[in-house]
Amino acid sequence: MFLNLSHTNLDLFKVSRTFTLLCYKETNNFPSDEKFAIIQQIRRAALSVHLNIAEGASRKSLAERKRFYEIARGSLVEVDTAFDIAVELNYTTNEQLQELGSHIIRCFQMLSKMIGA
Repeated sequence: MFLNLSHTNLDLFKVSRTFTLLCYKETNNFPSDEKFAIIQQIRRAALSVHLNIAEGASRKSLAERKRFYEIARGSLVEVDTAFDIAVELNYTTNEQLQELGSHIIRCFQMLSKMIGA
C-alpha cells in the first residue's frame, strides 16, 4: 500500500487481491453463528494466499520464493475445500461462487507456473 514495490504489478498479485476480496464478500452472507468457524477459516486462508504471494515476491532466493508460493497454493486449496463444505451446508451455491471459482482456478494455475509444478 505505502511501499510501491514491483510485486504489486504482478498479474498474480492482482488476481489474488480480487480473490481475497471476493472471499470476504461471499462470507458476509453466511450465518452469523459461523463467525468464528468457517467464515474466519476462509478469510484467514484467503488472506494467507495474498500475503504469501507478496512475501514470496520479496525474496531474493528462488527456493524461498517458491516455498511462499507453495504455501499460498496450499491456502488456496483450503479455501476451495471450505467453500465445498459451505455449499453442502447451503450457505452458498455453486452459481453464486462462479466468479470466485474462476479466481481460484486462475490463482492455482498462476501459482503452479511460478512454482514450476
